[in-house]
Amino acid sequence: MIYKLILFSLLKTKRENDSFIFKMKSFYHIFFIIQIIFSQEYKVDYKKLWEDDYEPKRLESILSMNDDIHYTALEQNEELNSSSIILHSYTNKTKRVVLFDSERFNEKLEISSYSFSKDEQNLLLETLVDPIYRRSKQGIYWIYNLKSKDLQKLTDKKVQEPTFSPDGKNVAYVYRRNIYVKNLVTKATRQLTFDGDYQIINGITDWVYEEEFGFVRAFHWSPDSKKIVFMRFDESKVPIFSMGIYGKDTYPFPYMFRYPKAGENNAMIELFVLELESLMRQPIIFKEKPYYIPRIKFDGGENSLIIQTINRHQNDLRVFSYDIENKNFRLLIREQDKAYVSIYDDLKFIDDNSFLWTSERDGYRHIYHFDKNGNLINQVTKGNWEITKIFMYNHDLKEIYYQSVEGNSIERGIYAIKINGKEKRILQIKNGTNGANFSKKGSYYIHSYSDEKTPPKYSLYQTRKNKFIRELLNNQKLSKTLALFNLPNKEFSTLNVNGFNLNMWMIKPENFDPKKKYPLLMFQYSGPGSQQVSNRWGDSRTIWHKDLANKGYVIACVDGRGTGFKGAEFKKLTYLNLVKYESIDQIEAAKSLGSLSYIDESRIGIWGWSFGGHMAAQCLLTGEEVFSMAIAVAPVTNWRFYDTIYTERFMRTPQENPDGYDLNSPLNYADKLKGKFLIIHGSADDNVHLQNTMRMVEELIQEDKQFEWMIYPDKNHGIFGGNTRRHLYTKMTNFIFENL
Repeated sequence: MIYKLILFSLLKTKRENDSFIFKMKSFYHIFFIIQIIFSQEYKVDYKKLWEDDYEPKRLESILSMNDDIHYTALEQNEELNSSSIILHSYTNKTKRVVLFDSERFNEKLEISSYSFSKDEQNLLLETLVDPIYRRSKQGIYWIYNLKSKDLQKLTDKKVQEPTFSPDGKNVAYVYRRNIYVKNLVTKATRQLTFDGDYQIINGITDWVYEEEFGFVRAFHWSPDSKKIVFMRFDESKVPIFSMGIYGKDTYPFPYMFRYPKAGENNAMIELFVLELESLMRQPIIFKEKPYYIPRIKFDGGENSLIIQTINRHQNDLRVFSYDIENKNFRLLIREQDKAYVSIYDDLKFIDDNSFLWTSERDGYRHIYHFDKNGNLINQVTKGNWEITKIFMYNHDLKEIYYQSVEGNSIERGIYAIKINGKEKRILQIKNGTNGANFSKKGSYYIHSYSDEKTPPKYSLYQTRKNKFIRELLNNQKLSKTLALFNLPNKEFSTLNVNGFNLNMWMIKPENFDPKKKYPLLMFQYSGPGSQQVSNRWGDSRTIWHKDLANKGYVIACVDGRGTGFKGAEFKKLTYLNLVKYESIDQIEAAKSLGSLSYIDESRIGIWGWSFGGHMAAQCLLTGEEVFSMAIAVAPVTNWRFYDTIYTERFMRTPQENPDGYDLNSPLNYADKLKGKFLIIHGSADDNVHLQNTMRMVEELIQEDKQFEWMIYPDKNHGIFGGNTRRHLYTKMTNFIFENL
């Protein structure tokens, strides 16, 4: 249709301007030029792709207010480099109150995050953030009083994890591994700990806790605002890892940090209760000293500190309630497993101090209700499917709101169920990925939805009757932009491999011809409990995959054994042998797909990042020449080089399981390389160290194997910054074009 409209326009111009006749000798010339114009105008711009121009808009920094009828959102003015925090009503579409606008102040603050004090009288504003590792950061913070309109800087220094006291009168934060408190009334600052240095950390986690237990702030205010409980990490026995930073100066310099590799010493952990008035601190003494403390928080009673502990093998998890006044423990829950117990954030206390908890004790992750003493009241949800998240408990309706894969492991639905396990009702079950942000008491929720074809959209609902109120954001502009590129869609299915029906997606060219033979590129991650095959909106990499398909490839992804959301047994099949069964599944999947009439079995490639990079290398080297090409980005090449918490959870220590480590390491199969191989790594990868690639490269050299590799200077595990992502994907694209 577009061709016809352009043709009509050109022919009209021809009639109106006789000189046009001399430029066009025939209709076919016109049509040829139209095709050129059309193809140049509507194609994926790789510069825009890696500058996130094709990223959807999202509702972010949404906070529900205490009154249960309002919420706030952060809005950015990119032209003015300013920010504002807006109060919205769940029910009144037109209500829009500006709580804070940085344009009103001399400091042109560009806010990246914000939080309220408990009484909602003060705002804590985050600006000028510098990332440290995956989750940690430091920044300049401001406190804004909504009543007096006073804006004060927390401190001139860049600090970490500032947090209001429950009474809103103080803010605690960490600076150079010590804890400080600022009084917002007197504006005086006090230092609470004094031993923080290169070996001692107070109030924030070390590298491995941050990466593998997923949190940074390791201090909490007591409910009466008189005490702070904090974790103290002694890293003196943790080995130091050093990596060179090249920078732009004459001499590079070493960046050193403590990183416990599998089988090495971890930091020694202590918990202290510190009284603000006297600065006295008392250690929390355990009957059995815990190896890891993955979670702490005040909950379940006035003086109750909830402490989760787990052993080094991570197969014995205990949840305690510790009375900080009487200094005694109560064991609430003990979870044990032959393999490992996963750490979640689903512990939720309700009004009578009973609590909700998720467990895999029946083979699938489900919700359980316990009384305040840890006695099981009932199992709330049941079935051969898994809970993925507990949103909240609605006290008035006695309902729990949760997300699960009920019905299909690649979808996400939203459900409500009475706490007694009865009267389950569907809130959102449309095929795709459904999420929710509930109001403070659960009267309303913002529904987020996406699927493979639909970028995120957001709608507001009243919860009791699940009544639609209004749409908030739909990303239609992005949909129209991407529609011009004629990108193909993912096709979801299952593939029977090694006796298991594995989830799979496939992308075929938009002009797919079943009579032709296409090269196949497989993508995977394959890590324990992960999922790549899910019906949700993708990212820039997804668009890249689709664009590759339109250039003449079939792209496929298969989630093999060890991946998530299909029950504990399926997930834990790979225990003690990471990458063994995962790579066997990818190899067999490639053979199965290679037998399809439209796949050229002599041209099958595989690629992945991190765990997926390890998989790509292992599959190429041990895949019986099934793969003609592989790309390994930031790959682990032997689990001996990776951190304690992650690796030992799935493998135990190298001392206990040497064969599990070495028999599944591509370092030992360098002599088998026959296909084309590209290895990519960032030189400043604090997560999967460049050491992994250097050892792989050395093994290949000594086996006289030719390969290609690319090192990105001073780039971390994400390999981004400036033009880096564009260069990286251009490098991979060219390698695929030349070798597949």
